Amino acid sequence: MLADPLRLQIVTLLARETLCTTHLVEETGARQTNLSNHLKVLRDAGVVDTEPCGRFTYYRLKPDVIASLAGQFAELADTARATAAADKKRACP
Repeated sequence: MLADPLRLQIVTLLARETLCTTHLVEETGARQTNLSNHLKVLRDAGVVDTEPCGRFTYYRLKPDVIASLAGQFAELADTARATAAADKKRACP
């Protein structure tokens, strides 16, 4: 979900402030349709909340979800380090 550079840029921007789609288009230079698709992925993943405001929609990052993801990635990094240190490799048949 965060492997896409535009999604990572969106998450980075939303970590700093709540923004509407118009602001995100200006900040990223992405087309609105492309941006909306990425925002839907982030919304469906539970990473962002939305707040309707008239004809605009504001997006806010959910810090607890990001913290949980960070913890999971830290655990994966620890496992990968241990695997590399042990030179653990499954033999091919």
